[in-house]
Amino acid sequence: MNKESRLSNIGQIAVTVSDVEAALSFYGDTLGLTFLFSAGPNLVFLDAGGVRLMLSTPQGAGSVGHNSILYFKVTDIVAVHAALVERGAVSERAPQLAAKLPDHELWIGFLRDPDGNLVGLMEERR
Repeated sequence: MNKESRLSNIGQIAVTVSDVEAALSFYGDTLGLTFLFSAGPNLVFLDAGGVRLMLSTPQGAGSVGHNSILYFKVTDIVAVHAALVERGAVSERAPQLAAKLPDHELWIGFLRDPDGNLVGLMEERR
């Protein structure tokens, strides 16, 4: 495979939701992602550390609550998880050690958005 045909960084992730305004409130206000733009009443985009997050209602494909899991990198996962729950996120699983790797520990915790989509938090403790 030549260099030009290889994939690089993820540029955008789409999440199918039932109510774009409620999802925008969760991902924007509760999780603190930056609003970028709207492209109609049922399509908004936010910035997640340089990766664009697209929130939309089902558009012929996908179903609400049956999406891939978004994992957001954080530092001090226990404090971040607690702060997000305090701001209205629903806790699915408190942060816990998931794996001990040679150079770090991987900690994972989960929240749910208003449609039941899992949102992962991850911390790589060195």
